[in-house]
Amino acid sequence: MVEVVAGLVWRGDKFMICQRPKHKARGLLWEFVGGKVERGESREDALIRECKEELDVIVKPLDVFCTVDHVYPDITIRLILFNAEIVSGTPKLLEHADLKWITAGDIDNYQFCPADKEILERIKCSTAR
Repeated sequence: MVEVVAGLVWRGDKFMICQRPKHKARGLLWEFVGGKVERGESREDALIRECKEELDVIVKPLDVFCTVDHVYPDITIRLILFNAEIVSGTPKLLEHADLKWITAGDIDNYQFCPADKEILERIKCSTAR
């Protein structure tokens, strides 16, 4: 099992989603910014590193929103999603095909990676009024 971290980055009532590059596995599907935790690296440090590498921003990881295990044909992951905030920089597309800020009500308009399905349902429930 590969440990992966991601950031649920909020700006007001909207959160950031990123579109995977076309040439990668699950290409052009939407996801949360993040990536694999490297050996000897804390989960928080991995999220900070991934956000810097992929978007050129510095984030502050907050609490864990949720953890999901998912089996893909090519990899089994444990995805740890942190609530996070950008403390420095403006997101740039260094890795992803696109980036959007969406509300929970917009979720169904995008095709996400399968591992994110449970997370997206939790976001819908937690923001329902």
